Amino acid sequence: MHSNPLITETEVPLLEKRVLIIEDEKVFAGAVRKRLARAGYNAEVAGNLAEGAAKLREATPDLLLLDMRLPDGSGLDFLSGLQDNEGNAFPVLVMSAYGEIEDAVSAMKTGASDYLKKPIDLDELMITVEQVLEKDELSRKLTYSSKREQHAHEGVEFLGESPAVTAVRQQIGRLKHVTGAGIPPTILILGETGTGKDVVARLLHAGSARRERPFVHVDCASLPKDLIEAELFGHEKGAFTSAHAARTGLIEAAEDGVLFMDEIGELPMDLQAKLLAVLERRTLRKVGTTKERPVAAWIIAATNRDIAELVNQGEFRSDLYYRLNVLSISMPPLRERGDDIILLAGHFMRQNAKRYGINSIGLSAQAVQALGSYHWPGNVRELKHMIERAVLLSGGGELSPEGLSLTAHTQPEPGAGTQLSPLTEADMTLDNAELMLIKNALEKCNGNVSKAARELGITRMALRYRIKKHNLE
Repeated sequence: MHSNPLITETEVPLLEKRVLIIEDEKVFAGAVRKRLARAGYNAEVAGNLAEGAAKLREATPDLLLLDMRLPDGSGLDFLSGLQDNEGNAFPVLVMSAYGEIEDAVSAMKTGASDYLKKPIDLDELMITVEQVLEKDELSRKLTYSSKREQHAHEGVEFLGESPAVTAVRQQIGRLKHVTGAGIPPTILILGETGTGKDVVARLLHAGSARRERPFVHVDCASLPKDLIEAELFGHEKGAFTSAHAARTGLIEAAEDGVLFMDEIGELPMDLQAKLLAVLERRTLRKVGTTKERPVAAWIIAATNRDIAELVNQGEFRSDLYYRLNVLSISMPPLRERGDDIILLAGHFMRQNAKRYGINSIGLSAQAVQALGSYHWPGNVRELKHMIERAVLLSGGGELSPEGLSLTAHTQPEPGAGTQLSPLTEADMTLDNAELMLIKNALEKCNGNVSKAARELGITRMALRYRIKKHNLE
């Protein structure tokens, strides 16, 4: 019945939630089944433990409603057997009559999620059912996230021997003393796309006292604009048209672990104010409620945009910027890392050769020169993908500039007088086309570099580099 509870997946519709009711009082069991069905649950009734066990063998429910006294045995013994055989495969809500409270307490110790005392009000039952299911869903998400991130950390490496990388590595080491008891200060990681900001965030998590707690990665740029608030802060059932069930937001899902907010510069202004309130008060409110919940997560943010420039342009709140920028780490672009380019290329070659079973991979002298002279707008991510593609296509042997697809990128740069439009067949080079696109974007945006960068779909720093490259300053 359960799918992998990925934090970023959409909520499972209630019609897919199956509830099994093991209760011998037919009138009461029928009333509960009808009430659950009206709320969208798929509810079934078993009149005794044997029938209930048979239904459990057919399919695993999302929730079990279990009476403590049944004709063929004790619900407590049945629950103990479930824990021995299934572990915590699904939550159990026990129902006990007056005088059976001791059994209900024993059931909670055995593994039940909650209990209700008969006679049971159906509205109270529905509230409890939703709370138990929400708690179970959050538990599954955090367990999955913890296992996934633990596995991910095994392969987290920040390779490089250049002074720039050494400085970043030393800075990460110095920050360990602020990640002990309490909630550490926010950290802002700056750098171009592909420089490894997420790697640094994971290293900070792995080196902190929160290493065993969840690491929740939120890409602010990829969240759907009409649902971004609900995704981050969660929502109550009925908060908006499609809110068929309460949902735990990503901030709350991070619990007392790390919330890594990547591309924080893309967060809309209205949500910037709400995030600032979270950072200041360490509480949040779900969409559709006035109740505040505590926030214990350590927040690490990252951006490839010039936040100070965004503040000057009125596109980012200055108070949020100052609150995020308590401590900052600046990631160097790959073109400024010297021999690290060849070191990383060799690492990625060995990694992919092993993965794909290809032997004797190396770099020709021309390939080494081409790698060193290329400007790497996509940084380490671009290098990694380039090497993987080249290894796959090579079949072994030395990689050449042609095999790396670098020959077109290492031609002499065009001068300021390059013909722009229209481009003739002879002029149809990648550099000339790039120059034409940049000039057109700058003209369209009246020289505003930030707007032109967004128009072109690249970062402001990347556009600045190309402006200097083409002598357009």
